[in-house]
Amino acid sequence: MKLFTCSFCSNVLYFENVVCERCNHALGYEPFSNRILALDPDDGIWRAAGSHAGGGQWKYCGNYVQGVCNWLIAGDNPDELCAACRHNITVPDYSDATRVELWRRMEVAKRRMIYTAMRLHLPLVTRAEDPEGLGFAFLSDDAEPSGKVMTGHDEGLITIALVEADDAQRETRRTSMGEPYRTLLGHFRHEVGHWYWDRLVRDGGALDECRAIFGDDEADYGEALQAHYANGPKPDWQMSYVSSYAGSHAWEDFAETWAHYFHIVDTLEVGNSWGVGVAPRVPASDLLTTSIDFDVFADHVPIRQVTDTWLALSAALNSFNRAMGHHDLYPFVLSDVVIGKLGFIHDLVHGRIGNARNSSSAA
Repeated sequence: MKLFTCSFCSNVLYFENVVCERCNHALGYEPFSNRILALDPDDGIWRAAGSHAGGGQWKYCGNYVQGVCNWLIAGDNPDELCAACRHNITVPDYSDATRVELWRRMEVAKRRMIYTAMRLHLPLVTRAEDPEGLGFAFLSDDAEPSGKVMTGHDEGLITIALVEADDAQRETRRTSMGEPYRTLLGHFRHEVGHWYWDRLVRDGGALDECRAIFGDDEADYGEALQAHYANGPKPDWQMSYVSSYAGSHAWEDFAETWAHYFHIVDTLEVGNSWGVGVAPRVPASDLLTTSIDFDVFADHVPIRQVTDTWLALSAALNSFNRAMGHHDLYPFVLSDVVIGKLGFIHDLVHGRIGNARNSSSAA
């Protein structure tokens, strides 16, 4: 996520800001130009303010009034929902303030995931456009006959349990499942990886290449998960998988690796935006020295530049967290095998594997 500036006063802004603290303008994010615009009221809608804003009339996403979205739509666009919220299928009752607050936290994470997909020019298709398009259902346990919502993916529909937005509940689940990392953003990045497997691998002519890297996706999925939970992780899983769960089945390996690719490129964009460099002051050290002075989303950047830079940055960030008494920010090890899998994802999203990128329209 890059740093943004106010189009009116050039104040530094963040992705979720809705009001500029310096000039007091209302703010909105315009996804197709990747800008946050300062806004002046204009005959019932809004006009972009500032000498570099480019003018134009805009309106907020229909979910703005609920306090859950700050994205903009062109003023003459008949759509009521923005490029991110148009993927929503089921949302909480607006009258339930507690659930709306949990949904708001969900939307913050979802929009960050959508941001990365758009920066990578990946296809984003709604379920109105395709029966297996990308959709989101935000559900609470009492809405289900079983009394428990299972977060997961089914032919493009991603269900997220609202309880995951409760920090205490999510931490309890993380601890009980022995996971080193569990976040809302991680859920969205993982589950959308399943959808992109369908779009880019299954439908994109990349099955053979994917199976050569991730293994047999036709192995019985239910049996594989049952064996994983009954027997625990595969021995020495760290040598071949980015997480223990990735070793349960080829689909989960792909989705976990996909999520980590999103983790890495988005955090490296932050580093680039802040001008971060890593130069350890340790004599005769083999620690990596690096400067994040490249566009991580550019298709010409090799995966080794991405991962080498990430190894240096994540080591530094982990040290910062430890200095504050927190868990490691990135508690994972990238083996050469895992870096090879990340390289497959890197080539897939940039259209060097399969044909989906050539035949699908990208947002």
